Amino acid sequence: MVPVSADADLAGELAEAAGRRLLEVRSEHGHADPHDLRDLGDRSAQELLASRLAAARPADAVLSEEAADDRARLGSSRVWIVDPLDGTREFAEGRSDWAVHVALWADGRLAAGAVALPALGELLTTDPPAVLPARGPGPLRMAVSRTRPPALADRLVEALGLEPAPMGSAGYKVAAVVRGEVDIYVHAGGQYEWDSAAPVAVALAAGLHASRIDGSPLRYNQEDVLLPDLLVCRPELAGRVLAAIAEVAA
Repeated sequence: MVPVSADADLAGELAEAAGRRLLEVRSEHGHADPHDLRDLGDRSAQELLASRLAAARPADAVLSEEAADDRARLGSSRVWIVDPLDGTREFAEGRSDWAVHVALWADGRLAAGAVALPALGELLTTDPPAVLPARGPGPLRMAVSRTRPPALADRLVEALGLEPAPMGSAGYKVAAVVRGEVDIYVHAGGQYEWDSAAPVAVALAAGLHASRIDGSPLRYNQEDVLLPDLLVCRPELAGRVLAAIAEVAA
């Protein structure tokens, strides 16, 4: 059996390595053709993660946004769930709010994970876990999509008197809660397992609340990889936010 700490170390190493490669790609290619840059970034990070996982954990299954879904993963007790480049739009625009996700779902739980924020030079992991900063004064802040915020987000902002904080990728938004940049992230517009597996692993390790928006647990390595909604917030806010979601959704 592979020690949990070894899996966490590997997740961090892989996320950092893919992040470094993405920064190289962006520096070498430039931003003249954003579409081409997005494709090159996705491909380069996927190739790096796939080759290194095959070498380090040859018996494990892999579910990636950038690869065909091997359904044999459903019978595996160890599945790496990766998003080689979460936030291709932001990556290609030269912004910093994008991420690399590497998580391990083992024996029915998120056993390890890492989220790299390459443009910030930061890595969030499950071991060691991030230390949740103390909350400062001022209104509660909620991460929202900078391009297509769901209607639920607007209703929650009004119901709870929140200050919206527009930002890019899903992984960056969860990381923003972990880093204390915001207090809440709610998504109800449709996501996939690779969008949240590593960020949720990191958030849970840091002591944050993470669930579906009805409060039910998040499950990964499912037959249908669509995971349509997500709540990540400071633990003391969970009851209040879940109640508000139920009210505005009704």
